[in-house]
Amino acid sequence: MNSVKTSIVTVCYNSEKTIERTLNSVLDQTCKNIEYIIIDGLSTDSTVSICESYRERFKNAGMDYRIYSEKDNGIYDAMNKGIKKATGDIVGIINSDDIYEKNAVQVMAEAFEREGFDLAYADIRMILPSGKTFIKKARNRKYTTSRDWNHPTQFVKRGIYNEFQYKCENISDDMDLFFRVKKAGKKILVINEVLADFTMGGVSSSIPLREVPERIMRRYRIYVKNGYSRLYFFECAAFELIKYIGAKF
Repeated sequence: MNSVKTSIVTVCYNSEKTIERTLNSVLDQTCKNIEYIIIDGLSTDSTVSICESYRERFKNAGMDYRIYSEKDNGIYDAMNKGIKKATGDIVGIINSDDIYEKNAVQVMAEAFEREGFDLAYADIRMILPSGKTFIKKARNRKYTTSRDWNHPTQFVKRGIYNEFQYKCENISDDMDLFFRVKKAGKKILVINEVLADFTMGGVSSSIPLREVPERIMRRYRIYVKNGYSRLYFFECAAFELIKYIGAKF
């Protein structure tokens, strides 16, 4: 067994159609030194009962499995709650419509044991509404862009979350946290291996056309707030337009 303990947090709300894929992807991990924390926002469907039905399976796999269902103030407030309950050396967050590859935890735990990163992320498989897929590569360049970073593959040293929490301001809080960690000079590791699958069309990628301008400005403000050039406006516009078009295919 790997000596690194990994905490995984899944935030969910009325996720009965997708949550089992996520649960099974954690249950099937090749590394079992895992504590799995479900943070539910008082779902009104069968999400919680589905999660409850997995208790015995996680117990038999030797994993600590906990479910909390209570009102929250949005997805990032729920993530912060889960992180506060975590006791692992590193923390990963996988949403209730995404999945880990079977070796995701093992790869990250071994990397942490070997290199002691503060934050690490990897390549991701993007799943379009049509079922088509493509691989989004992870990079860490001097030129900072969220295009190089993939939140579902991100694992963070638990102590880093004591310094940097999600601000609970908007749907791009995950990007803001990444920028703040990078700006602070923390040790960031990139692993060029697919470790998660992301389903486009969820909260962060289902985009009505009327919302695209605000999304561009929201993303742009995060760049500027973190000290990056105003020229990033053009990158933000291109990113959100490509994301809008890609979600249609």
